[in-house]
Amino acid sequence: MEFKSCIHGENIVKKYKNFELNVPVVDIPQGFATALIGENGAGKSTLLDILAGIKLDYKGNLKFFDKFDDHDREVNPEVKNRIGYEGTGNYYLPSWTIKQGREIQSLLFDNFDEKKYIDICNKLEVPADDGKKISDLSDGNNMKLKLAGVFARKTDVLLLDEPASPLDPLMRDKLCEMIRSYLLLDEGNKSVLFSTHNIADMEAVTDYAIIVENGNVVESGFSEELKEKYTVVKGDKKDEEAASKVLYTITSNNFGFEGMALTKDLEALKGLDVVTEMPTLSQVCVAVMKHNSKLYTGSIL
Repeated sequence: MEFKSCIHGENIVKKYKNFELNVPVVDIPQGFATALIGENGAGKSTLLDILAGIKLDYKGNLKFFDKFDDHDREVNPEVKNRIGYEGTGNYYLPSWTIKQGREIQSLLFDNFDEKKYIDICNKLEVPADDGKKISDLSDGNNMKLKLAGVFARKTDVLLLDEPASPLDPLMRDKLCEMIRSYLLLDEGNKSVLFSTHNIADMEAVTDYAIIVENGNVVESGFSEELKEKYTVVKGDKKDEEAASKVLYTITSNNFGFEGMALTKDLEALKGLDVVTEMPTLSQVCVAVMKHNSKLYTGSIL
């Protein structure tokens, strides 16, 4: 499926002492919700911080909205005004009160709608005007404030780093609803990129997925296309050895096995007593991560 990119990156490299992010090409589709998926330490936050301009010591080229580069992002207020960012760590200074957080965002961003911010806070049942320190809030309520701030701005793309992690199941569902409502604005020209290491809770709102492992993009595509590219395969123990030569990943027990195969390779399983089914996006992501991970995937105990 062809699409227009709201952000396009080429040859993005960021080196640390024991880790390197190396992404030859990355595209964020315009008009869709994109999930950046990977295990802890895979490079998701680093990539998001580079796209948002939080980290500037990287190599590579970025293009925003088909007309601006990463230099424009830093010198042209229009570009950063069009990008909403929510990050982990010290997003708010520890000394800030809830009231100061609201006031400072109002001063920092020309496109910050204070009335909308207060309305979102009220609907999320988190205070918008309080002398309490933000650092004293629970992780979940802290995230609610971050989300209220970023959704209260008039932007064209949202970059959200692990927004669902500290939220309870009901609030995660609400977050999906907020993302969907945002995408409906401006005739489909809004876009969202969010990172997660657990796609199951966010699968319903994910249109496009980018899977990152060991600092590399190892798979990407629209959700439905990925679920067609891979197939779940189940069979009895007697066919496990033969099937394992074809399967992308495999898990076995005393009675049989279950694995993931590339759909194009299913013909090689012909003659074996196996059943196949379409995977969920979560199953695809786990299989791809498992196939590319440095984590030991055999039996530990």
